[in-house]
Amino acid sequence: MSHELEIRLRGPEGFGLARKAIEEMERHRVWPTSINFELWIHFLAAPDGPLGREMSRMLTAGAAFTDSVSEELAALYLPKAKLNEQIRDTGDQLSRELASVSAAIDSAKQSSMAYGLTLATASQSLAAEKDVASLEATVKTLAGATQRVQLENQSLEKRLSESSSEVARLREHLELVRREATTDGLTNLANRKAFDEELDRACQEADTGRGCLALALIDIDHFKGFNDTWGHQTGDQVIRYVASVIGRVGATPRMAARYGGEEFAIIFPNEDRQAASAALEEIREEIGSRVLKRRSTNEDLGNITVSAGFAERHPGESAHSVMGRADAALYASKHGGRNRVSMAEPLSDAA
Repeated sequence: MSHELEIRLRGPEGFGLARKAIEEMERHRVWPTSINFELWIHFLAAPDGPLGREMSRMLTAGAAFTDSVSEELAALYLPKAKLNEQIRDTGDQLSRELASVSAAIDSAKQSSMAYGLTLATASQSLAAEKDVASLEATVKTLAGATQRVQLENQSLEKRLSESSSEVARLREHLELVRREATTDGLTNLANRKAFDEELDRACQEADTGRGCLALALIDIDHFKGFNDTWGHQTGDQVIRYVASVIGRVGATPRMAARYGGEEFAIIFPNEDRQAASAALEEIREEIGSRVLKRRSTNEDLGNITVSAGFAERHPGESAHSVMGRADAALYASKHGGRNRVSMAEPLSDAA
């Protein structure tokens, strides 16, 4: 929750804003979960903000606020304080662990320097001493110093072993946090944020290496009507199925993502329009050929179809531009009868 909003909630209007959020959720039949409450609080507090505009658009369109939709809105628009806190805490633990290892290494270094000095002194003593008692004393000093260094080294080895395990655990935790921040919770595909970042990176890499790049957008046909007929849980089941096909065809080195609601996207690095078209036709045909069944009742849901649009990027073209052309191609598929793949116009013609 933003600092400004928290101040408002702790002020005179706080209870009124909270009551209004509950009333609006009830009116729109939205479950009062913690994530929905935070979404609606932000919406009512800043209706003209990015989240407010998106929720207003969804309400006008009659879109349902399912758990997956709420998670997506939260990932896109709510402050990432919790995520940042997790990363900061793990970073602090790593810093403390590395500082501890550094101290252990410094201690071992000091012991080694002291041992070296002892050896140098003993060498001089052995050369000078003639009687047995003096020689025994020198040997005893060397034995004691050697034992101390051995113990110090053993302690260091143990500390390094423990530290290695702890650093591995912290790295694993950081990787988990990173995956959660870039993965769609419903489908396990990349989320929109991760996709946008990867598209920017892929465009830069294509310009640097003078390679080609294609981008596709895919949308489930008549999905709103399907949700209204069968319910949102079954709708989520369909989204997961479509995502599994898209994820398989769009596996590395390609990148598949759930871009929003029932819309998906794929980046085709170093692939031209022919390769993208073939992959999209494979996705369309596989999804359309399967008759789905409702898990809870085993009822036939019929066939699900998808529409797709894609664009081959021109050298130097921005991510925003190629995305816009792919979106226009998807629009053409939708208005051309659906269940088809359309290619975007070349950049010069589309401009």
